[in-house]
Amino acid sequence: MNSIGEACNDLKKEYDACFNTWFSEHFLRGSTNDSMCAPLFKVYQQCVKKAMKDQKIDLQEVSADVLGGSKEKKIENS
Repeated sequence: MNSIGEACNDLKKEYDACFNTWFSEHFLRGSTNDSMCAPLFKVYQQCVKKAMKDQKIDLQEVSADVLGGSKEKKIENS
């Protein structure tokens, strides 16, 4: 799966590879220290945030709780 921003695709692939290595070689063997991929994640996260801003996607709007709230669209029964 590609990233939200085309410019972030290579960073996503690098982070995914690091995460998969960490998960299989460290986490599954009992080590929960996830710092080995943190620098890659930070750079990738910055790229994604910029891509969202460029595409005018509001992070707060995306993460808002809508279901069960006043903003949830309801189907009116006729």
